[in-house]
This record gives sequence, C-alpha cells and structure tokens, in this order.
Amino acid sequence: MSVTMAKRSNRLVNEKSPYLLQHAHNPVDWYPWAEEAFDKAKSEDKPIFLSIGYSTCHWCHVMEGESFEDDEVADLMNQTFISIKVDKEERPDIDNIYMTICQAMTGSGGWPLTIMMTPEKKPFFSATYIPKKSKYGRMGMMDLIKKVDHLWKTNKKSLISSAEKLTEGLHNIYTEEKGKSIDKHILNEAVKDLNGLFDEQYGGFGTAPKFPSPHNLFFLLRDYKRNNNKKSLDMVTKTLDAMAMGGIFDHIGYGFHRYSTDRKWMLPHFEKMLYDQAMIVLAYVEAYQATQNDKYKLTCDSIFQYIINDMKSKEGAFYSAEDADSEGVEGKFYVWRVEEIRKILNEDDAQLAIKAYGMKEEGNFRDEATGKMEGLNILHFEKDIESLSNELNLSVSDLKAKLEQIKMKLKEVRDKRVRPLRDEKILTDWNGLIIGALAKVGRTFNNEEYIKTARTAADFFINSIKENGRLLHRYIDGQWNFKGNIDDYAFLVFGLLELYEATFDLKYLKKAFSLNDEAIKLFWDERQGGFYFTPKDGEDIIIRTKEVYDGAIPSGNSMALLNLIKLSRISGNSKLESYANKLQETFSRTIEGAPLGYTQFLCGVDYLIGSSYEIVISGDRNSEDTKNIIFQLNRRFIPNKVVVFNPINEDNSELIKIAPYVKDEKAVEGKATVYICKNFTCGMPITEVDEMLRNLNA
Repeated sequence: MSVTMAKRSNRLVNEKSPYLLQHAHNPVDWYPWAEEAFDKAKSEDKPIFLSIGYSTCHWCHVMEGESFEDDEVADLMNQTFISIKVDKEERPDIDNIYMTICQAMTGSGGWPLTIMMTPEKKPFFSATYIPKKSKYGRMGMMDLIKKVDHLWKTNKKSLISSAEKLTEGLHNIYTEEKGKSIDKHILNEAVKDLNGLFDEQYGGFGTAPKFPSPHNLFFLLRDYKRNNNKKSLDMVTKTLDAMAMGGIFDHIGYGFHRYSTDRKWMLPHFEKMLYDQAMIVLAYVEAYQATQNDKYKLTCDSIFQYIINDMKSKEGAFYSAEDADSEGVEGKFYVWRVEEIRKILNEDDAQLAIKAYGMKEEGNFRDEATGKMEGLNILHFEKDIESLSNELNLSVSDLKAKLEQIKMKLKEVRDKRVRPLRDEKILTDWNGLIIGALAKVGRTFNNEEYIKTARTAADFFINSIKENGRLLHRYIDGQWNFKGNIDDYAFLVFGLLELYEATFDLKYLKKAFSLNDEAIKLFWDERQGGFYFTPKDGEDIIIRTKEVYDGAIPSGNSMALLNLIKLSRISGNSKLESYANKLQETFSRTIEGAPLGYTQFLCGVDYLIGSSYEIVISGDRNSEDTKNIIFQLNRRFIPNKVVVFNPINEDNSELIKIAPYVKDEKAVEGKATVYICKNFTCGMPITEVDEMLRNLNA
C-alpha cells in the first residue's frame, strides 16, 4: 500500500489573493499581514521579514523558485524571522510606505520588495530581488539571513535605533511646504523637458526600458491645444504609432504588454495590466480627437476587444492582470518560430506573415535564461501598412484583409497553448480607470456596446457601496475586503464623470459628487492640504502617506485635482474649486522641482489656468438635432470642459439641485440649444453645430 504525503501548506492557504495563494505551499512559514504575526514576533523576540509582490511579477516568481521554495532558505527564515507576505495590489497602503523606504535607503525600488523590520513595523533593511547565494557583489539570502540573525542577537539596540531614525525620516518626507499656485512657466518647463527626452527615431522618452507613460501624452496634447504647438502633437503621434507597430502590442490577441525592454518598443515585458489598457486607450482616443485619424480608432477597438473578451468577470467588472510567464517561461505564450508559421499557413500567407511581422529564422527574441535567440520571434511591424502595401504591390484594404485572416488562424493555434495566469482580483481603482476609458471611447465613436459595458461595471461598484456601507478596494470570489484608498475614490469618480457625459444619466453624476464628498471627509489633510492615501479610520500603520508622483498610473491626488475642478464647474460650487487650488498649492514646490514626474497633475493645472468651457445642452434627448450636437461635440478634442445635459420633456428637478443655473438655460423654439461659458464669461444660446464648434475653438 502506498502512502501519499499531504501537500504542506502555510497560513496563506486561507487567503483570497492569487499572489498569496501562489506562496501557500512554500516551506516558508508565511503569515498574511495581520496582528497575529506581529504579536508572535514580539513574543518570540524575532524581526519581521516582509515580502511584497504581485501575481504577474516575473522576478517575484524567480525569487520564489530560488529561495521561498527552497528548504534550506526556508529553514533559515523560519528560525530567524516571522515572515509576512503582502500582495501590493491588494494592500497598496502597505506597499506605498515600504516602497518609499526602499527608495530612500537604496535609491531605487521595485518588486519583489524585501523589508526587514522590528515587530513594531519599523524597517531597518530594504532591498528588491535577492538571489539565494551571494554573487557579483550582491549578498544572497543565505548570507544575509545569517548576518541579520547575528545582529539581532548581539546588537539589537543598533538595529532598533536605525529603524527609529528611518521612520522619523519618513515623516519628514510627507511634510509638505506649501507654495504658490503653479503657473504657465512650469507647464512650459515640462514640455521643454519632454522635448529633451523625446526619441526622435522611435518615439517615447529616453532609451530603454521604455514605458508607455500615457499621462505624458495627455499633457503634450493639452500643450498642443493651448499653444498650437505642432511639435507636441508630433511627439504624441510618433509614440503612439511606434507602440502600435511594436512588439509591446499583442498583434494576435490584442492589448498592450507592460513595457518595452528595448528602445524600439519591440521586446516587451509580457505581463498585461488592466490599468495600462485603460490609460493607453485614453491616449489613443485623445489622439483620434486631435487628428481625426481612424488608425487610432482601430487601436482603441482592438484594446477593448481584448479587455471585453479576456478580462471581463461574470459580474461585469474587470480582472487585474495577466502574467508574463506560462509553463515557467516568460513570453512563451506569445512567441513564434518561422517553421511553426509555415505549418499553420499556406506558403503565400506564411511568407506574408513572416515579412509583415518581422520574423527571422534565427529569431528576434533572446531567451532570458540562455541568452540565445533560439529561433523565437515576437510579432511586430517594421514598416507601416502603407509602406508594406507598396512594397508588396497590394492595396491597403487587401493587405489588411489578408493579415486579418492570418491573425485569426494564428490566434486559433495560440488559444490552444497554456495561457499565462490571470489574476482575477477586481480592484476598484483600476476599474474606475477602465470605466472612464470605455465611456470616453464609447461616446467619441458613438459605440453603445462600450457605454453599456461601462454602465454594467459602474453599477457593480455602486451596488457594492450599498451592500458594504462604503467603498472597498478589492473583490474576489464573492468577497469584498479592505477600505478604499484615495485612488479608489478618485479613479472611480473619474470613471463616473466620464460615464455621465456618455449617458447623461444623473445617477452617475450624483454618485460622483457623493464619493467626492466622502473622499474629502476621509482623506483630506485639513492642516497642510492634499489627500492622504489611506482613510482617517484606516488601519494603524506607521505613517499616512500622500502620493502625488505620477508613475505607472497617476496618483490619487492628480486625479482628484481634475475631479474637483470638473465637479465645481458642473455645480457652480466655488468651495470645491478652492479645494483644487489648495491641492495644487500643497504640492507646488515638489512639482516645480521636477515637473516631469507629475504630468497628470499638470493636466489639472492646465485646466485651472484655462481656457476652459462649461457647456449646457438643452433639448430632447431623443431628437436628431440633440444627438448630432452631442456627437459632434464628443468627437472633438476639447480637454478642459464639462458638459451638462438639461432635458426638455423630462423632470429636471434633480439636475437643478446639482446645477441650479441650468433652470434658465432652456431650448430655444424647441430646438437643441447650446450654452457655452468660457473662462467665467457666458455667451448667447447657440442652435447651429458650426457656430458651437467655432465658439469652442474646435
């Protein structure tokens, strides 16, 4: 009779996070972030080993394989530490604090994030990825753990003193010295800095790695609008064109990968993040509005094809991410061999695919483990469609049709491969971004499917607030958890405001106002201004941080700035605008020192400086003249505006409570009528589309 050993597990086995569950069977005696762990550390007089990562993080997988699944390392960790695992996407409040510490201590940061700290949560050591054994001047886990164990037993006072000083220094980081209002000079400096970093040959900014950084593109589009600066528009279109042609874009299943490891946008880091899809599609739709070029519409549609087909949950909200790895190999799901293409396609189609997608017999993708090409190819376009059609003596339409058939056949084969892990957490903040993106693209292209999809997702979060009594951060397997942070509030308000302009359903506008009010109550710093990341009734952690840096995604403060301006202009409530003014004054000294780190925030400053518009449309929502005015307005690039719809033949009493001024802005002679206020000055009623567009400089 054979006996099968039960698979050992640790305390993470009871968690919901896919990242924590990935570590639930490590020999490391992991705890989730909980008081039980800190109490045990105090009672056993042990330091804490805190490891922070996320489920689709490649180097998190590497460190797990090398160290956390290794019995030798695990034994040392279990003897020396109480070990805690945190999913940074589930607990961004914890990640924010300790990532700031890592950056302050080491000058850099990233994931996996490794922190060693006292049982009182005060850190004395930080690093990112650590190999098992010391090499290349980098201390490995085996040596590091032994050294820390020795110090804790022989010189604990020194470690505690170091931790106290670090924590005290952290408080100083978040003590903002309020400055004056940010002026046009800083906007111009940021444009100048982006010009200096712009890659004239391949688009984007800097060399490698290259991140999409859509907020840089939003900012440049606003400079183009403000100053008629053609160079700013050219930087945007060059970047977006190069990204859409590059390997960073998945040409078979669509959607964008996380970033490019090379200057040409060809060699991606393969994970796909929900927030990237949202931010990138917003850049493409604004580029369409600014240029009216249909190629940007096609990219928007392809991104949403991926999002709706592959990332939508049964509840109608959206999952967080897809991993870079499958079967333990980064990018395996996405790469192709030339011989494989020739087996799938007929000879002519194979030759076309190989040429169009820049494939080579020897490969164009270097395997990370071996450093060799090994015949693997990332699909990308080395030439645009027009150039390729000329070279192949095919019409553009025929070439597109052939490539579409080729993609369908390749996708059919690829769908049979082992797919990368999908992280099925539903995060409020990231969903707020995708709701806003769906709504904006939907109204720009008059696409009801996108608007309906945005509605369903928004309703899921609105209903969750009713169920839970407040906005929570994470949903998975039917369970909500963790109080919402400022990103959750600010990003969802952004999404609801975009959805209101797509539907003119007051439900979404009212909820945007109520969530904004709640955000002020829970997060606003009455003494210094600005929004804390965590609510005032949140968990007792070593410090409440304030985030303003616009990194992979915009900061909550940056998004809140735009929300406050829009809500104040919609309602005529000057108190909301005063919060916006205080907000930009709070961070003005920080931003003036390095404006390139805050381009989303500067989009809000651009709005405050003007020109800006408040637009009221009064008419029958079902009449053709009303629909045409709304359509013509939606497809233009007019970034600093709010639009309120005042319906005739309907009860508008709820709207008047929100925006009292609309009661006098009525349809003229039953026609759809537009009222435009520009820079606090209101014009006469307009009933003609061309006149409306002239008044809006559109």
